[in-house]
Amino acid sequence: MKKSPAKNIQDLKLRQKAPLATPTDLKAAATKDIAAVMNAVLADVFALYLKTKNFHWHMSGPHFRDYHLLLDEQADQVFAMTDPIAERIRKVGGTTLKSIGHIARTQRLLDNDADYVEPLDMLAELREDNKTLAARLREAHNVCEEHRDIATASLIEVWIDETERRTWFLFEASRQRGATAI
Repeated sequence: MKKSPAKNIQDLKLRQKAPLATPTDLKAAATKDIAAVMNAVLADVFALYLKTKNFHWHMSGPHFRDYHLLLDEQADQVFAMTDPIAERIRKVGGTTLKSIGHIARTQRLLDNDADYVEPLDMLAELREDNKTLAARLREAHNVCEEHRDIATASLIEVWIDETERRTWFLFEASRQRGATAI
């Protein structure tokens, strides 16, 4: 028997109001903690992505080509983290960021809206942001380990390595003659 259009609309409205209940063996507290820490990481990753692209677009100077290409490569790598992070949040039963405003309210990395930033200052700022992201990923890893979320913890381990690599490249690309580690 075919449903009436009114019944179809009623069914649609009910489905739209239904909670997103992803089945998981994790306890509700684990889902809450993991979703919270990973949404914070996701917001920081989006902020870092946009800042990296901003600096990529506004790069200038004698090392323009090298820095421009480096930042484009790094932005691609950062953006590649976003979907797996969001999908892990959903897989463990949480909900993800929903808008640019949600990102802005959640991010902990600072934006840079300056009209002009010196190239070496761009690299230094991104280096520090990547170092901060690595530390935040370690914090998220601890939360995942606490709740025995091995899958998310495993992904985080790869992201820490990638983030440390970006930090290293930014450090080496911006070293001045005779400079030592910061």
